[in-house]
Amino acid sequence: MDTKNIDTSVTYEYQDFPDKQAGRCDNCGNSLFKSSVADGKFLRECRNCGMKKNI
Repeated sequence: MDTKNIDTSVTYEYQDFPDKQAGRCDNCGNSLFKSSVADGKFLRECRNCGMKKNI
């Protein structure tokens, strides 16, 4: 797995850390995500490395 060593235990905010490449994980480049909604926020989690972002 080719990753950029981003801390996957942290949930990042999209407005602070927008996607480097639209629709792709910043850490590993994967385009498949698990999505959920909680507290009015859309959470996107990479299925490959687990990086999380509130969109």
